[in-house]
Amino acid sequence: MKAKFKSFFIKIKDWFVRHKPSKRRLIQVYAALLYNANIKGFVNGRIYTGNTKYACVPGFNCYSCPGAVGACPLGSLQNALAASGTTAPYYVLGILALFGILLGRTICGFLCPVGLGQELLYKIKTPKIRKNRVSRVFTYLKYILLVALVIVIPIMLQSPTFCKYICPAGTFGGGIGLLVHPENADFFAMLSGLFTWKFFLLIAIIVLSIFCFRFFCRFLCPLGAIYGFFNKFALIGVKLDKSKCTDCGLCVSHCKMDIKRVGDHECINCGECIAVCPTQAISWKGSQIFLHSNAIEKEEEAQPTLNSILEKGTTVQLAGDAEVTEVNSVSAMAVTVVEPDPVPSSEVKEQESSLGEVAKPVESSAASRVRKRNKWLEIAAWALATLILVSALVYYNFFAKEQEIFVYGVGDKCPAFTVQTYEGETAGEFSLSDNYGKVAVLNFWATWCTPCKEELPEFNELQVNYSDEVVVVAFHQIGYEYDDVQSLINSEGWGDYSLIFAQDDKVLNQGTAPLFDSLGGKSVWPMTVILDKEGRINSVRQGKMSYADLEKAVLEALNN
Repeated sequence: MKAKFKSFFIKIKDWFVRHKPSKRRLIQVYAALLYNANIKGFVNGRIYTGNTKYACVPGFNCYSCPGAVGACPLGSLQNALAASGTTAPYYVLGILALFGILLGRTICGFLCPVGLGQELLYKIKTPKIRKNRVSRVFTYLKYILLVALVIVIPIMLQSPTFCKYICPAGTFGGGIGLLVHPENADFFAMLSGLFTWKFFLLIAIIVLSIFCFRFFCRFLCPLGAIYGFFNKFALIGVKLDKSKCTDCGLCVSHCKMDIKRVGDHECINCGECIAVCPTQAISWKGSQIFLHSNAIEKEEEAQPTLNSILEKGTTVQLAGDAEVTEVNSVSAMAVTVVEPDPVPSSEVKEQESSLGEVAKPVESSAASRVRKRNKWLEIAAWALATLILVSALVYYNFFAKEQEIFVYGVGDKCPAFTVQTYEGETAGEFSLSDNYGKVAVLNFWATWCTPCKEELPEFNELQVNYSDEVVVVAFHQIGYEYDDVQSLINSEGWGDYSLIFAQDDKVLNQGTAPLFDSLGGKSVWPMTVILDKEGRINSVRQGKMSYADLEKAVLEALNN
């Protein structure tokens, strides 16, 4: 019985040893947690809007995810290009260049939550689509998407087109991540055919990632394409020592990405090729940053490869049953395994001892010091990383305070405000207090919100039909440059509209909060607030409104 229990626990131990996560997997999980440290966002269904949202994280992570504490570099680049027009967005480009020069596509291999998700999906036991010449050709699709949907079209249309039409992280984190929360039931009102397209695209990417390793990374990710340009020059990553390389091809055949050689633009620097190289020609770049180069050279010299042993004509013991003798001193792959003659049992121990001494290199004192230093560096790095993660989790979930906003509800009097309007028929200023005696219709929209733009003609029609009794103001959401909105107004032909276009500035011009937030906005656009003739809130509607519903709500306010 005791033996059975012992065997049972040994099996459990062996299972954990076989399935324990690698260091790379731990770093991937760590990065995903650090990027999304605002765990309470998943509990309350709200997006974190603190100051760190202005900073970009290195990997692919949606700004609108409830847990996100930083911005996505790809989304920031698109928004910056859309907002800057012909002016280069130096801040975002500088951040991407910094990440690229430091890490290159090591970010893809270690610091990208989307990459982690795809690798976990690939672990599902199914027939797999192996890389081939066709898959290699399709890897260039992400460069086409980079030029078209991240650079050219955002500048032309002033819209973050990759985020809007493709991005699976936005659909999963920013879309589904918010929609699943009961508090956000109103969000369904702003969904359109575009979300349906993105949802089915997300499902397709998930399914394909089960059968094809890192499908999105290899074929669709523009951020990986950007970092790939820096791979050759990045300070951290894998490197190939051509003087040691025998062109055996094991590294390329072992790699699941579509690389032609170690460290090229498709290499995610995962480091898995290092273990399969028979001549130790592949190693990590950046070692000199932490260790003295002489110490590294001494450590390498103290650990001879199979080639170096064979070149000396040495016979080494393999698994106690065979010996390897040199056939071709140039390549460690060209060896012959010779079965030894039977040896009397009385001489076995003596032979094992002598052969083992020949095969096992003696570690030098320099190599020993380097090994100990590496061990303590690793312990210190993990301790510091753990401290940072714990501090981030504690701060964002217990101490980080977002702007406290007093929300005005139905029956409350809307605070009087004066805002600057856009150029056109109604250019100038709009003051709510100057329009008491009329029903005020406040519509909140954004340039990237399709339902918002679709309903604006209905609001203009209402303004034309009820010009003596109603004033309609379309507030664009704060955070976008005025010139961008003006360009959209001009291109859409809205400049001749009778309704008023304004920017959502601060309530009472005192910097307390955007008007949208103060009137109960919850990141749902469009939103329409109708005020009675005395400026009291009569109704608040989330989502797109038809002309009939809009007219009915206005008539109710007129009759109050």
